[in-house]
Amino acid sequence: MSFTDKTLVCLECGNGFVFTESEQEFYSSKGFVNEPKRCPDCREARKQRGGGQGGSMTGYSSYQRPREMFSVVCAACGKETQVPFQPRNGRPVYCSDCFAQNRR
Repeated sequence: MSFTDKTLVCLECGNGFVFTESEQEFYSSKGFVNEPKRCPDCREARKQRGGGQGGSMTGYSSYQRPREMFSVVCAACGKETQVPFQPRNGRPVYCSDCFAQNRR
């Protein structure tokens, strides 16, 4: 596939930036189908603000409430524990220690 440099307009600042041939090859090799919407400076600023998608907590915003936890009794050892999902009737739920042992 042949690539040539393209001039794109940044979604945030409105300035034009060049989407180079090598960047297009990189995007293609990673399976990305969309062109970048922001210039390199605005992309970096967005990463610094924590607005990007990636990393473990990068997309986490302060306005989101903490994950709801549910108290359960471990089906293996009987210890009370908390899990981040609503248990279903008839399905065993394990504490983290018993879950790790069952995975092996």
